[in-house]
Amino acid sequence: MSQTGSALVQKVWNYAHVLKDDGLAFMDYTEQITYLLFLKMASELRLDETADIPSFYAWGTLTKISDPRKLLTRYHQGLHSLSERGGLLGLIFTKPQSKINDPAKLHYLIKMMDAERWSALDVDVKGEVYEGLLAKNADDVRGGAGQYFTPRPVIRAIVEVMRPEPLMRISDPACGTGGFLLAAFEYLKNRTANAKEDAHLHARALHGIDLVPNVARLCAMNLFLHEISTDLKHPVIEIADSLESKTKIDPVDMVLTNPPFGKKSSVTFIGKSGKNQTDKISYQRPDFWATTSNKQLNFVQHVYSMLKDNGRAAMVVPDNVLFEGGAGETIRQNLLQRCDVHTLLRLPTGIWYSPGVKANVLFFDKKPAAKSPATNEVWVYDLRSNKNFSIKNNPIRPDDLTDFIHCYSANDHSQRKETDHFRRFKYSEVVARDKASLDFQWQQEIEKSSKENTPKILMKEILSDLEEAMKEFAAAEEEIQRE
Repeated sequence: MSQTGSALVQKVWNYAHVLKDDGLAFMDYTEQITYLLFLKMASELRLDETADIPSFYAWGTLTKISDPRKLLTRYHQGLHSLSERGGLLGLIFTKPQSKINDPAKLHYLIKMMDAERWSALDVDVKGEVYEGLLAKNADDVRGGAGQYFTPRPVIRAIVEVMRPEPLMRISDPACGTGGFLLAAFEYLKNRTANAKEDAHLHARALHGIDLVPNVARLCAMNLFLHEISTDLKHPVIEIADSLESKTKIDPVDMVLTNPPFGKKSSVTFIGKSGKNQTDKISYQRPDFWATTSNKQLNFVQHVYSMLKDNGRAAMVVPDNVLFEGGAGETIRQNLLQRCDVHTLLRLPTGIWYSPGVKANVLFFDKKPAAKSPATNEVWVYDLRSNKNFSIKNNPIRPDDLTDFIHCYSANDHSQRKETDHFRRFKYSEVVARDKASLDFQWQQEIEKSSKENTPKILMKEILSDLEEAMKEFAAAEEEIQRE
């Protein structure tokens, strides 16, 4: 990050001290900053009318209200009014909650923000500032925002090997704060050849969906500050459940995504295998190959359904997607048959804000229907064995992924060569394994004297599992009460 960007991140983050006595988590704080920053930017860019912001709630009006109590009342009224508007404005202010209840603090915060002219900043600096806020947000344990934050070096390495092209349609059905979409934009912005490609990149190339309004809001603002989705009437981000059949988008050329982790969903998606008679809550997805309540397995099926023929995908999946039986085996068999599942990147532990997460990146290309399997061989890169990363003390860096990028051979997969970390497995070997497992491991793990399994880390993992179980119990209780 540039010095200017770092200084501004710190300056904006210092605004948090204005609100700290109200007990706000950083996620809440960033949400409140997003409301105000959008109004400030719209005013500076003279977009109030274009964005459909009533003058009664515009930034220029708010700054002129000298009575803090009247200002707080107007702000609260404005949040509700703006949430009823369409386009990007309605998305930014979806289901707003004002967490600022002290009139003096709101007055001071607006005064502080008004002193900075945001539109005069270079777009890269504005983007750096907001990305910096999101990174700090992810660090906040209370806010729980880390689950929406994929390590940026991992994202950039994925985009580097995927090599999106101008005029492609690129989608993320679980977009979080927009990391994959922004990385694709950064990759493409200096690769457009003419005005048509440039216009497509800014307005139509990217598309994202997220189920959580607060997160979709952060993503939309992140893109807006990077001057993406400048058509205020038609934002490229939407709030929806990607897995519902009614959430339909036109087939896309590329999917880049890290769907939410979690062992089970309270909703079962019913595929070709037939109806599940025991679940009261279910969605029909006849395009799915298997019926399951496993969110990650459903996302694998959904990503396949999103792609055009010859469309390409890179998605982060937990280990259980690689080896789980039943629906998992059915889904892997279908994926290997219908797609060229050519690469698996085994990610190290310690790079996620949730401790103990074991994840991978699955790369596959959708192929037209054929009698013979689309997959010939699966190449597996092991970045996990004998690695020791941690968010605080040893975060993953771009250099850690350089060898993977080289081995991937994006220009020509036929030039790939086996190394200690990169191995090839033929299709026949894969399907002959128990449950067609993709859980390959060949390097001997060396015992480490690391802090990965300290009592504190293990307790966090146990608490995470308990929290997931409590959600399941709550969902079951809700179903019983409906009966």
